[in-house]
Amino acid sequence: MARVKARLKDIAAKTGYGVNTVSLALRGSTRISAAAREIISKAAEELDYVPNHFAKSLVSLRSNTVGLILHDVTNPILTSAAQMIQLALAERGYSVLFATSNGSFEEEIRAIEMFQTRMVDGILIYPLLHSRLDHLQKLRQRNSPIVLLVGLCETGIDAVGIDEFTGAYDATRHLIDRGHRRIGALIPEVGTPQKKSEGYLAALRAAGMEIDPALIGYAPSHTIESGIEAMDAVMSLADRPTAVFASSDVLALGALRWTRINDLAVPEQVAIAGFDNIDAARFAATPISTIDNNVGELARLAVARLLELIGSEGPLPPPSTTLLHGQLIVRESTMRRDEEPPVTRPASEQGAS
Repeated sequence: MARVKARLKDIAAKTGYGVNTVSLALRGSTRISAAAREIISKAAEELDYVPNHFAKSLVSLRSNTVGLILHDVTNPILTSAAQMIQLALAERGYSVLFATSNGSFEEEIRAIEMFQTRMVDGILIYPLLHSRLDHLQKLRQRNSPIVLLVGLCETGIDAVGIDEFTGAYDATRHLIDRGHRRIGALIPEVGTPQKKSEGYLAALRAAGMEIDPALIGYAPSHTIESGIEAMDAVMSLADRPTAVFASSDVLALGALRWTRINDLAVPEQVAIAGFDNIDAARFAATPISTIDNNVGELARLAVARLLELIGSEGPLPPPSTTLLHGQLIVRESTMRRDEEPPVTRPASEQGAS
């Protein structure tokens, strides 16, 4: 049999105070004497009283809860962002309800509907499809606080994200500066890596290099196995690339694994650059050059903007977009063996002891 939860009237009966007095005391009201608050608090503890936050939210119209939606929990950079967002919200007295769309647009919509029934104060979301945001735009138009965790401009929705175009451009430009003239790219078929693809292509055009669609290997999903498969596609060309830009470190790890399987030296026979600066790239057998995202700053700014929206009165302020510029981290996967890597400290590690 389920245990009956203690109610305010049970505490009132135990202490002899009225229900209204008990309620005020448990909220820390100074209208109730310190002695009475102590007696009531002790009785609540003895009865294992748990406040009904849902009922409180009906009265205050605030739940102090934020919904967080990611499209892929296997992505290390997204799980890292989720952890930092949760910590940042906890510091401000907010709890987090978490959901994942698992690569399904329909699941994303269901998660939003679930959050609405739970009366969350606002939503942070990394949308699956950057080209299908009408359901999120409708939320914004209904004055619901929502912030995208991706740097999309002119959507009518607040956004805080990484400048993926510039990051991909910088990684590809680095490979060009290393002397490579035939550079492949590994791009996932799922999700929306459009800005990274555009950055890769823009760097090639800026260098006057020919665009060869065959040099783009499409990964079935965001996994190391998919990275191996995409790498195999571009390296099976008769005129194969001497360098590869992977749109994530996970795909770059797959590319690195492919070189081990096929006995190719990195970077002498093929150089590899990634994106995200996850720990696995830093500690790979051949450490991978990458773009650091400074996820901690993304989490801080996204939470700050969402709480600003939640705290606003009347119509929400005009939407804003904040783009964070990544930092190129050069490691052995793009360097000659006789070179020393430059001493660089990612923005995400600055300030750490």
